[in-house]
Amino acid sequence: MAKIIKWGILGLGKIAHKFASDLAKVQDAELYAVASRNALKSKEFKAQYKVTKAYSTYEDLAKDTSVDAVYIATPHTFHKPHTILCLQHKKAVLCEKPFAMKLQEVEEMIACAKENKVLLMEALWTYFLPHYQFVIALVKSNKYGKLKQLKADFGFYTAYNTESRLFKKEVGGGSLLDIGIYPVFAALSTLGKPESINANATFFENGADSSCDISFNYKNAKAELHSTLLAETPTEAIFTFEKALVTIHTRFHEPTTVSIVTANTKETKDFNYKTIGYSYEIEHFNHLLRNHKIESNLMTFEFSKTLIQTLDNVREKIELTYS
Repeated sequence: MAKIIKWGILGLGKIAHKFASDLAKVQDAELYAVASRNALKSKEFKAQYKVTKAYSTYEDLAKDTSVDAVYIATPHTFHKPHTILCLQHKKAVLCEKPFAMKLQEVEEMIACAKENKVLLMEALWTYFLPHYQFVIALVKSNKYGKLKQLKADFGFYTAYNTESRLFKKEVGGGSLLDIGIYPVFAALSTLGKPESINANATFFENGADSSCDISFNYKNAKAELHSTLLAETPTEAIFTFEKALVTIHTRFHEPTTVSIVTANTKETKDFNYKTIGYSYEIEHFNHLLRNHKIESNLMTFEFSKTLIQTLDNVREKIELTYS
C-alpha cells in the first residue's frame, strides 16, 4: 500500500472547496488540516469535509508535523510568502496559479524549495488533464503537420465589485493573472516562447485590467489570445495545423471534449471525466512526493519561470503595475 499523504489547505475560498472535493476521490491521500484567518470559516470547512485539524493561522498549519503537503489557495499576492512559510517548515507545496506576482518572486520560491530539498509545483491544473495532454501529444507528433496558429480566449461577465478579489488590483485582480494566464499557457505549452509580443488592454476605474488582447509572434506561427471580465466568450482553444483543425471546446482549461476536423474526417473525443479535474494534478504531485522529487517533470521550474516572465512582459506592454 502506498503511503497515505496527509494534505493541508491554506486559504479556504471557492477553489479550495473544488480541490477538497477532488482530493477525496484520490487514493491514498487525506485532507488532514485546513487553515483560514477566519476561524469560523476554518471550522465550517473542517465539518463539511471531515477534516482532522482546523487552524485559524497559516503558521499553525505550517508547523503541524503530521502534514506532508500543502495546497496554497490564497490570493495571488500571498503566494510567495505562504509558499516560503510552508517550504521552510519542510512541507511540500502545490501553489495555485499564478505561481507569484513576478519572476523575481518565483525565483525566490524555487530557491527556497531547492535549499530545503522540498517538492514545489505550480498548480496549473489544465496541464495535467487528459484532453490537454492529448492535444500536446498531437503537437509533438506532427500527425497533422506543423501547428500554424492558435486562437484561445477566456471571458465571463461579473458585475464590477471592488470588494471582490477578482477586481482588487492590490491582490493581483484583473483579467490577465486570473484568467488570461490560461490562453498564455496554451500558447507557451504548444508553440513555446514567442519571438515577439503585442498586447493592449482596457481597465476598470481602479486600474485593474478588464480585458487583454495579446498576440504572440513566431517565425512560422501565431497565437491570438484574449481574456475579459466584461463579457461571456466561447472560452475555446482552436489549433490550426497544416492538415487539421483541432478544437478544445468550452471551457478549454477544464474537463471537456476535443474535436479534430481534416479534409475528409471529423471526430470528437470524449475523455470520460469523473472528477472536477483537480484530481489529475494531485495524483501527479503525490507520485512526485512519494518518489522524493523536488520538481515536476511536467510543470517544471523552467516552464513556471517562462510563464511568469511572459506575463511580466505582457504587463509591461499594457503598462499594468502592482504595488
